[in-house]
Formats: sequence, structure tokens, C-alpha cells
Amino acid sequence: MIVIAHLSDTHIDSGQRSIERTRAVMDHLEELPYDLDAVLVTGDIADHALPAEYERARGLLTSRHPVMICPGNHDERSAFRQHLLGRPGSAAPVNQVSRAAGVVIALCDSSVPGKDEGFLEDETLAWLEDVLARTPDGVPVLVGFHHPPTTLHVPFVDGIRQFGAERLAALTDRHPRIAAFLCGHAHTPAATTFAGRPVLVASGVVSTLRLPWEHRSHPQDHVHLDQPPALAFHVLDDEGRLTTHYRFVGN
Repeated sequence: MIVIAHLSDTHIDSGQRSIERTRAVMDHLEELPYDLDAVLVTGDIADHALPAEYERARGLLTSRHPVMICPGNHDERSAFRQHLLGRPGSAAPVNQVSRAAGVVIALCDSSVPGKDEGFLEDETLAWLEDVLARTPDGVPVLVGFHHPPTTLHVPFVDGIRQFGAERLAALTDRHPRIAAFLCGHAHTPAATTFAGRPVLVASGVVSTLRLPWEHRSHPQDHVHLDQPPALAFHVLDDEGRLTTHYRFVGN
């Protein structure tokens, strides 16, 4: 059995609130009595993509569990690489793969420099196709990125979702190894489907988005700051069945 923790949208800035909420989630993971197979953080790590924000995030997201992080629309690729991952800066997509026993995790960069919506560049799709081609038969692949590739029936989020997703759907049709898509961006836990696969959306650590039927039309009503931070646990069993549990964390 493989257990993966999934969090998203920490939006680390110069204030204590984002830091304390991220620390609460990471402390929860550190205090678990068992080791996790991975911790995935699906984007919007820094709020303004500043070097100091990434330096803070780098310390906060350190764990005894293996950690994988991809950028979101609030992140900037070169600063993300340099100050968070400790690699040379570059404007190329930040794509990463982990090949563990029994599962492959492919984190794709869906960010579009200078924009809030998402898109998988040709370079990223070619990279993902190669990852899938190199994966042995029978080994499931979890594909992660920041932007959901389909609508969630939340107009604010749907307007800045991942576009051009028909290209990802075509790739998915060619590769039955893809078990699920994992993403963030929506600041609300959600589950839907895309290209016949589950799409599992992590909660926002920094805040929770109210759904359209939960608030009035005023923009300030969209974001709920009082809900506790949350994360998802994805469980992949020996039969290849994926189960997700959502957990709130006191802060």
C-alpha cells in the first residue's frame, strides 16, 4: 500500500499567517507514526514569487518524508528553481518525476508566465509522454500539476483553469498507466473526472474558497479565512485502487 500526502496553495508571504498554517500541516505530517511514500505540494508556494518567500518555504516544506513540489500561477520558474529547489535558475517548465516501488509520480508545470490560467506546453507534454513510455506495464502513474484540467463549477476558478486540456486527454487515451490527476489551485477539496480518470483537488493551505451557493456576489465573500488548513491523503492499494481522505489540521 502506498500513502501520499497532498497539499497545495501555501502562498507564503512576509506575514506569519501563511507560515503558521503551512507549519501546522507539515508538523502534522512529521508527527505521523508511519513514513509516507511522498508529500506532494501542487503549486502557489510563494504569494509574490520573491526570493525571501521561497527561502521561507524551503525551510517549511522540509520533511522526513520525500517531498515533491511543482509551481503554480503565483510562482516564477527561475526563482522557484533557484531559491526553493536549489537549482540553477531557468525559464523552462519545472517538470519532475519520482520512480518509487509500485508507483511513478510525474509533476508537470502547468503555469503560464505572467498569467493566472494554466497550460501544458508542448515540451511538458513530450516529457510526460516519455515518462509514461518508460514506465513498465502494471505500474500506475499519478500525474500532478497546479491547474485543474476541467471545470469545477466554480466560476472564479473555472475562468483560470488549465486550458488546451484536449491535448492532455489525447495523451491519456494512449496511456492506460495514468491512474489519476492530482492538482490544487481551487482552494477547496474536490473530486471529479477528466479523460476517464479521477481528478483529485487538494484544499488550499492558506485559505478556503467558498462555493458559489455559499456566499453573496461580493468579491470579498469568495475567500474563507477562518477554515483550518487541510490536506489530502491518497492511498494506492495493491490492486491499483485509489482512495482519497481529506483531513483538516488545527492551527
